[in-house]
Amino acid sequence: MSRHNFVILSRGHAVEALAWTRQVMTKLGLAVNETKTAVRDARQEHFDFLGYSFGPHYYRKDGHWYLGASPARKSVQRLRANVGEVLVPSNVAPWDEVRDRLNRLLRGWATYFSYGTRLMAYRAADHHVYESVRGFLKRRHKVPSRGTRPFSHHVVYEKLGVFRLRRLHIGAPPTAAR
Repeated sequence: MSRHNFVILSRGHAVEALAWTRQVMTKLGLAVNETKTAVRDARQEHFDFLGYSFGPHYYRKDGHWYLGASPARKSVQRLRANVGEVLVPSNVAPWDEVRDRLNRLLRGWATYFSYGTRLMAYRAADHHVYESVRGFLKRRHKVPSRGTRPFSHHVVYEKLGVFRLRRLHIGAPPTAAR
């Protein structure tokens, strides 16, 4: 039996819309998953759907609230777990292969999560990726320190070519014209 996820948005008639949906689903021979079904006031509370978190968001620059979407915490956690799978200590593939696999993962995630408010999720992901890559390379090259000097942000993101999600959000840094 196939499963279908959907959200019904309603202005003040959510209970009636849910009752109607149950009737239609029954006529179609389908059932509403009651454990996943809830009525939410999206102006006041968040709900997660297809990896996004919808609801009120806080605009840090001027302090106002707005209704929006951003990658859900679970989605960021899942990305972190997938990065960890690529950068396991037992991965002895050449760096170019490791980097390319990591970059495919990051680009795919960023392509899916290109809608809505992304900066905080992208920052968290970039921080985790940097720390993970630095740790991976520190172990691989047996660097006795924490690895911050030989594997700085510039080295990881520029010289070694790891994809940086924030670049998508804010663009590449400006360069001087010659």
